[in-house]
Amino acid sequence: MSQVKKSPETIDDPLVIAGLEYQSRLLIGTGKYKDLDETRCAVEASGAQIVTLAIRRTNIGQNPDEPNLLTVIPPSKYTLLPNTAGCYTAKDAVRTCRLARELLDGHALVKLEVLGDEKTLFPEITETLKAAEELVKDGFQVMVYTNDDPIVAKHLADMGCVAVMPLAAPIGSGLGIRNPYNILFILEEATVPIIVDAGVGTASDASVAMELGCHGVLMNTAIAHAKNPVLMASAMKKGIEAGREAFLAGRMARKRYGSASSPLDGTIF
Repeated sequence: MSQVKKSPETIDDPLVIAGLEYQSRLLIGTGKYKDLDETRCAVEASGAQIVTLAIRRTNIGQNPDEPNLLTVIPPSKYTLLPNTAGCYTAKDAVRTCRLARELLDGHALVKLEVLGDEKTLFPEITETLKAAEELVKDGFQVMVYTNDDPIVAKHLADMGCVAVMPLAAPIGSGLGIRNPYNILFILEEATVPIIVDAGVGTASDASVAMELGCHGVLMNTAIAHAKNPVLMASAMKKGIEAGREAFLAGRMARKRYGSASSPLDGTIF
């Protein structure tokens, strides 16, 4: 069954992922901050309810003598989204998801990403499709990072992924949405939430994604590498909200020529 509303949407409609409702449409990562306290402050300022963490790089209890991320991002307050960052094969990604499920007491919601190379961090689509199929069959609720190919996005949704997450630009690039038309093609065929993942650099980029009709945006570097991460997290929250409102409001038509803000038609001189 489709999780995406086809009837007219309202500002109060929640983001629905795997049957759960969220008021925030901003999802953020927990890597690249200077310390756990900055991580906590940025997450709080963002208003995010879904928080992603890299299982292969983050301690959530597997190393008892090291600081534990869960002390500042408690599962009682946030929906944790363990991801497979750093995986380059379907086998490694599936293994990492199973480790996350074990560490988090049966947690099934995961973000799948299988990378093609270390330079671009573009997704390896063949391995992504392979891993997604296996994880869905194994009972995972898969949110999947992919390229902005509408055909691949449809395959992943049809396969049973609970959200499709096309890149806007290369991970960590901050270039913004490079191909809005592909994102629009993906949205036209969407049967699950479409969440832009990777490439956002500032609040206006997040707004553009939402103005296109995306259901949410996931980001990490844009906040963590800002000069003031906590302030940027707050800006991203506002950018997401403004873009969503603008999408629902419906922008004016683009015209070749301007028109007076106070029309002269019918005016008596």
